[in-house]
Amino acid sequence: MTMKHNHPYHLVDFSPWPLSGAIGTMTLMTGMIKWFHNFNMNLLILGYIIIIMTMYQWWRDICRESTFQGKHTILVSKGLRWGMILFIISEMFFFLSFFWAFFHSSLSPNIEIGAFWPPMNINPFNPFQIPLLNTIILITSGISVTWTHHSMMENNFSQTMQSLIITIILGMYFTFLQIYEYFSASFCIADSIYGSTFFMATGFHGLHVIIGTIFLMTCLFRQFNNHFSNKHHFGFEAAIWYWHFVDVVWLFLYISIYWWGN
Repeated sequence: MTMKHNHPYHLVDFSPWPLSGAIGTMTLMTGMIKWFHNFNMNLLILGYIIIIMTMYQWWRDICRESTFQGKHTILVSKGLRWGMILFIISEMFFFLSFFWAFFHSSLSPNIEIGAFWPPMNINPFNPFQIPLLNTIILITSGISVTWTHHSMMENNFSQTMQSLIITIILGMYFTFLQIYEYFSASFCIADSIYGSTFFMATGFHGLHVIIGTIFLMTCLFRQFNNHFSNKHHFGFEAAIWYWHFVDVVWLFLYISIYWWGN
């Protein structure tokens, strides 16, 4: 039986996904502790499976509500926009903590690391090799994702698909180069405060690139199934905002950690 109401708000239906997500998170953390102590990954893998299945089905329901059931009214979309803006602001403060730790240690290095920066026996990356290439890749992906948005606004289906595929390929290429960079590093996360701040900041940024790439791949799938129009495409717009945020954070990382930090 369908319930009718005379207001523009979205009253969320009963859903099992918050509970299954909580169970998956608990299983994942317990499995991670078990992996650390007993080197057994069974519970960890189970936690990942529960979370991935929950994410897929929860996102499927949200796409269904917004695209086919018409529950994302103008007022609801406005609330979602504010929610995405606040989420990105919280992510900014998340990365601010890493920059704070980096500048606190680099501007006034203590005696334990030799009183200079980079610390003794640390061989940092050349900022004009892979880091510069990754910078060019992310800037190019920002241009291509903007091209996608403008193509969508103009109802140009073919250019929307082409530019979105280019953006996804660039994001995957960035991730591949960062993995290669990590394997070729002469230092690790345990090598003083330099290693800790470098791998925490760049590692979490790499994780955000992977999340953003999955976000854009989801939008590609939805665009292929005609879920978006030039008037109703907030899901894709949120992915664009997130991707531009990832681009800006990388520029700060490149300038401060790779270039200035050397």
